[in-house]
Amino acid sequence: MGSRGRVTLQTIAREVGLSKYAVSRSLSGKSGVSEATRALIRETAQRLGYIKPAGQSTGNEIAVVFHDVDPVNSELYMQIQNGVQGEAHRLGMGLRVRWTHSARQLEELARSCAGLLLVGPHDREAIAAANATGIPVVRFGWVDPLEQADQVSGTDHEAGQAVLQYLIGLGHRSIAYVHGVPGLRGRRERFYGAREIAERYEDVALHVMQFDEQNGFGDAYRALKEKGVRPTAFFCAHDGLALTVVSELLGQGYRIPDDVSVIGFGDFSPAQQISPPLTTVRMEGQECGAVGLRLLLERIENPRLPGMPARRINVASRIIERRSAGPCKVPAST
Repeated sequence: MGSRGRVTLQTIAREVGLSKYAVSRSLSGKSGVSEATRALIRETAQRLGYIKPAGQSTGNEIAVVFHDVDPVNSELYMQIQNGVQGEAHRLGMGLRVRWTHSARQLEELARSCAGLLLVGPHDREAIAAANATGIPVVRFGWVDPLEQADQVSGTDHEAGQAVLQYLIGLGHRSIAYVHGVPGLRGRRERFYGAREIAERYEDVALHVMQFDEQNGFGDAYRALKEKGVRPTAFFCAHDGLALTVVSELLGQGYRIPDDVSVIGFGDFSPAQQISPPLTTVRMEGQECGAVGLRLLLERIENPRLPGMPARRINVASRIIERRSAGPCKVPAST
């Protein structure tokens, strides 16, 4: 009996080759587990002599919490949600999905869950409230330098580097980085990466365009041309900005990509709905979601020891070539 008393959910999970959460849901009678799997788990638990600890629930769930005031990244958030839900379904585990920016609601949710996935720009108060509960937390979004927080993210800086290398390879030497509204960290990181590459070439100029995203591109472009600058390529920090740039340039009589190339960022659904279809950078949101859930489960099943460092996991983006970018065919003016 002594050895049997040490049989845990994790013991059963290893025996049947499933996650601890599939075992938990099966033994607690919850949905999300097939009858065949449920029977296998029940038989294995009986064979190993598993005894459910008195007063302990076996139905702990994971929660993924999206910041509910961030319309720019709504499609990316849905990709992340799909990734988390798909991985949770594969593992046969319970999952709660919430949208909030309230520290109080986040704390209440954390106290009823085994772990949290935080997506978006949750403020310090909300993050501190979640961390104070002592449960594992994995974040999708920016963290402070050397902050001891597990994070899953894309590769903004690398993406900026890759796009500049791509455009330079096409012969472009006068390139505009379309910021739109400044201050958003992801857009800054893409710019820093692009600038890093541009500075390696004496004949490459990278110009920054910042303006009101609703109707400011035309004025900003005129101001640039008045300085004698006529970019042959535009690298836009977001697909939404790229759609604005394409529309404005076509309206001014430019041919894309014969006269000028345009590249976006995100690979969201409108990127293929315009003409010409948009060359852009795909953010692998679904894979980020799946990776984040696996990291969280690892933290839950192997509690952090004192001094164990936090992890940063980057999921590499990639350039998706369509028809809005092509070889430079006109002399560059810097």
